Amino acid sequence: MRRILLLATLLLGLQGCGYTVSPALPFYGAYFPYWLFCAALGVLGSVLVRILLIRLGIDEGIPFRTLVYIALACLIAFAVAATAFGR
Repeated sequence: MRRILLLATLLLGLQGCGYTVSPALPFYGAYFPYWLFCAALGVLGSVLVRILLIRLGIDEGIPFRTLVYIALACLIAFAVAATAFGR
């Protein structure tokens, strides 16, 4: 029973290998993975939000700013991935 459970756990990670098309974007003749595009948009969006918050004077009052902006970048990246490339 222990072997079967271990084998099932290991095979669970292979279930994504059944897709016939890899999730990639054609960009100037080269194919980039879509998560790289989403991560770049997330970082760019987080930087733009930070600039806006600095101009409004709100940035100084945010505790744990680094974690907040990392979480914001992840939120933007995941939202872009879900809306643009979700299946």
